[in-house]
Amino acid sequence: MNIVVLGGHGFVGTKLSERLARDGHHVMPMSRRDGLDLTDFDVTRRRFLELKPDVIYHCAAHVGSVHYVTSYAGAVTQDNVRMALNIYRAVQEVCPTVRIVNPLANCSYPGTADVYYESEWEKGEVHPSVYAYGNSKRMTYVLSWAYRQQYGTKSVNFFVPNTFGPGDHTDPNKTHAINGMILRMIKAQRAGDKEFEVWGTGNPIREWGYIDDVVEILARGATIAEDLTYPVNIAQNKGYSDKESAQLIAKAIGFQGNLVFNTKYQDGAPIKIMDDGKFRKLFPDFVFTEHELGIREAVNYYKSVLD
Repeated sequence: MNIVVLGGHGFVGTKLSERLARDGHHVMPMSRRDGLDLTDFDVTRRRFLELKPDVIYHCAAHVGSVHYVTSYAGAVTQDNVRMALNIYRAVQEVCPTVRIVNPLANCSYPGTADVYYESEWEKGEVHPSVYAYGNSKRMTYVLSWAYRQQYGTKSVNFFVPNTFGPGDHTDPNKTHAINGMILRMIKAQRAGDKEFEVWGTGNPIREWGYIDDVVEILARGATIAEDLTYPVNIAQNKGYSDKESAQLIAKAIGFQGNLVFNTKYQDGAPIKIMDDGKFRKLFPDFVFTEHELGIREAVNYYKSVLD
């Protein structure tokens, strides 16, 4: 199949492109560096017409840390909604048989929820700390539903956990918390620091997805038979506090200093754990990477990059 991976040079997009290529697909990672500006409809339409995809993965996003998406809420909302609008309209006009696979951030769940059940996804407001980004992902789902309703457009929507592992940014402000924490702690160790500052209280509990696990499930979305217009969690039903993750990172790095918690930084939602009931019906034998092993792999990657 011809598969276009939008945001194909980013963290998830790069790994996903590599995974799909191993299955023998003709994979085309695309982003602005390839002349595809998804905020421009005419450009998007023209490139889709040229590329003739069978499947499109929408991994492109204007996103960053919790602090980034709060500070730039207007731009984050505008860019992400505009990209989704242009993708669906262009597909309908020039390649209407395409299947669109959308990884939707789990921060689009209600901010008051502790365990994320798909059936309760729309029953509450997104947490204020990620309000702009989370609601733009909700709008992506609305578009997928509406275009299926009117035009029969095929979409596969997955809720994706906070993703970490090798291959992400080296700027802590552009990564999810674990990779950013790894980067900062490696630098603290090399500087001989006696303390390491964790942003926030350390209490929030998060479910984390190791990058290889996430892209494996996304890759299967290209051919999955079930109708997944309504999103399904990529879920383990297991979380770790930020403090626990920081301790595992310190262990992997060999950092001997004290962990201190800067409570001036907002925590975000207190708990984010994803129910795995529907996921296990679709993928009953899938084995996730252990959290500590994933952290070790990420630490090894960042040590090599920083070297």
